[in-house]
Amino acid sequence: MLNILKEKLKAFILINNPDLLIRLEGDLTTGTYLEDKVSQVMPLVLRLMGEEKPAYIIEELALNEMTVALKPSRYNYLLEILETEFQQDFENFREIGVLRYEVLNLIKSCSETFEDFDFSEANEDNRFLRYAVIGKVHEYLN
Repeated sequence: MLNILKEKLKAFILINNPDLLIRLEGDLTTGTYLEDKVSQVMPLVLRLMGEEKPAYIIEELALNEMTVALKPSRYNYLLEILETEFQQDFENFREIGVLRYEVLNLIKSCSETFEDFDFSEANEDNRFLRYAVIGKVHEYLN
């Protein structure tokens, strides 16, 4: 179960928070991070196992608990903005194979804006946040 949870968490981070994974790999702390997160949910896992819940339910609930602080994904938010508001740039980046790299750069470029708006699931639909991020993306691209 431990290894499954670590792999699921790593896959989640790879898809939704690749900037975190790059930082962890740069610091050589990926394994420690994953182990810490899994150990934090072990009481939940053990309780659910004691209740004889199916493994897939345990895995899903544990993953949800481990990823609370990683949501919403700045990466996916910016990817969506780039795709809908800057379609030509999105397509160009995708065609030449630098889309992921450029979105990671955009995360850095927009980090202050995300912090100013306290980016969270509660305000990810805030239109003023969206306008501010679109402005930062426009600055980055030009």
